Amino acid sequence: MVKLKSLPLSPEAQLRMIGWDWMLGTDTLPYLTHELVLVKPAEAQAYYDAANELYDLFVIAGQHVLDQNRLTELGIPENLHELIRLSWDDDRHLHLYGRFDLAGGLDGQPIKLIEFNADTATCLPETGLVQWAHLKANGLDDQQQFNTLFESLVENFQTLRQQNADLTPSLLISTMRDSPEDDANVSVLGEAAREAGFDVDYEYIDTVEFSPSDGIFKQNAQTGQFEKFDFWFKLVPWESIAWDSPELADLLTQMVKNRKAVVVNPAYTLLFQSKGILKILWELNPYHPLLLATTNQPVAGRSSAEKVLFGREGANVRLLDANGRATAEATGEYGEQAKVYQEFVDFPRDAAGNYYQAGVFFAGEGCGLGYRRGGAILDNTAQFCGHVIE
Repeated sequence: MVKLKSLPLSPEAQLRMIGWDWMLGTDTLPYLTHELVLVKPAEAQAYYDAANELYDLFVIAGQHVLDQNRLTELGIPENLHELIRLSWDDDRHLHLYGRFDLAGGLDGQPIKLIEFNADTATCLPETGLVQWAHLKANGLDDQQQFNTLFESLVENFQTLRQQNADLTPSLLISTMRDSPEDDANVSVLGEAAREAGFDVDYEYIDTVEFSPSDGIFKQNAQTGQFEKFDFWFKLVPWESIAWDSPELADLLTQMVKNRKAVVVNPAYTLLFQSKGILKILWELNPYHPLLLATTNQPVAGRSSAEKVLFGREGANVRLLDANGRATAEATGEYGEQAKVYQEFVDFPRDAAGNYYQAGVFFAGEGCGLGYRRGGAILDNTAQFCGHVIE
């Protein structure tokens, strides 16, 4: 049973007081709960250890996929294959951050990997700043959290600068238009990058200029001049670029090859993002205590979760019983994609019957814990729930 601690004061006033109202996007606060999940010190340590061990497993699995030419099996578009290999083989292309979604970890339940949001993970403001401010606003010790997310992002941006010292530390951050949640997330990244010494600017992806011979540019609205950026962060999925903007995929491949830009997160994170990697992980590490059996077909006699390779926020997930009948399903726009079947595991629940999925961020190491709370399939209506270590 998930145990909760209710805190009466909202974190909003605390965030404004310390000058962090820049990340209070219109989608950031409304779905936050006033309750925190109670986590024991040993449970927090186990989440940290699990994230670090899982990342090592993903790196080994990614190398296996490349060595065995299994990119297509993971559903990865062919027009990204070259860029994935280029970025994988060059340590200057740093994986800035990602988020592991995990079942268990509370009340004696074992931690199990659900998936890895390696490319465009969100929940940065909530995990890194809001839940911290929630503790502070209610007079609690801010050390009572597994939460060094912001500091770890700053350190990784510093590493990115050091590994690319031949480039100017100029970073352009892009999202799609009309997505306030994305805007709030990249505000956190921009602030971390500034602390690490980058010059940071923002531009929606549809107005960024790309040149294979010259690099990435934004037009200055005041002067009309085009300003060049050597680093580009895009909160836009790699597979969407490949499918919807193949010419951009080609341009980015040429730019990376010509050393005209570093793209963050790099293209190889799509190896980890594809849920096809869950099957590879199980092949390479059968019965590993952090993994769930994952196959291409439903396993007879066992409950499973049916997932499309590149679904997001629970879309197109179906929960199947041991006879293959759906007990819960979510609609979505990814239904035509190939699927994998992951052994079903129940999420921890509270006294009201809400389900909890842990999200553990990884930025060089495990660095931040938060929870999403909702129904049996956690979709984009799920709430964010912070935690306190007691």
